[in-house]
Amino acid sequence: MTNARTPSPGSDGRRARGDRTRHDVARQAAMTATVHGLDTITVGSLAAQTGHSKSGILTVFANREAIQLAAVAEARKLYAEHVVDPSRDVGTGGARLRALLDNWVAYLRAGVFPGGCFITTTSVEYGHREGPVADAVRELARDWLRLLEAELAAAGSTDPAEDGFRIDAYLRAANTRFQLFGDAAELDRAHRLATRVVEAI
Repeated sequence: MTNARTPSPGSDGRRARGDRTRHDVARQAAMTATVHGLDTITVGSLAAQTGHSKSGILTVFANREAIQLAAVAEARKLYAEHVVDPSRDVGTGGARLRALLDNWVAYLRAGVFPGGCFITTTSVEYGHREGPVADAVRELARDWLRLLEAELAAAGSTDPAEDGFRIDAYLRAANTRFQLFGDAAELDRAHRLATRVVEAI
């Protein structure tokens, strides 16, 4: 039987630096993806943007695909933090749907991502692709649609899939117009139209 080895202070410091590098790089990659696309992400550009060395980044991430997957995971965390989680204490069904719509508009207005909604941007970029990154992008989009449909069903919708399609379409169109024209009134329009779907249930 061997004695347990106590981690050295140096190993704890390396772990902390690795965690910091992982977080900073994933966050910057997610931000970059909404403006230039996930495919534009390179180790060199991330090193310049985050201040971490290329070798340090490659110590944490095996390759570019691993960084892209981390970007999607980071976007999921931010989407949950700003849109989904704040609605969890607001009952279910119609009340939660209204909270989700409020949060979504606030998320766009706040500029959480510099290029707008991560889901909308990456869905277009990876719409006809296969592979782990495309799978992660699709799963993120599917989870949002499943959430909408579940809350619509709880609110009494007779066709959650159709009502969810309409709400998602309004929000995606608003994101596109807001990014293209810079007019926040488009977000208000989408909020109003999506709310009508909820009210009509």
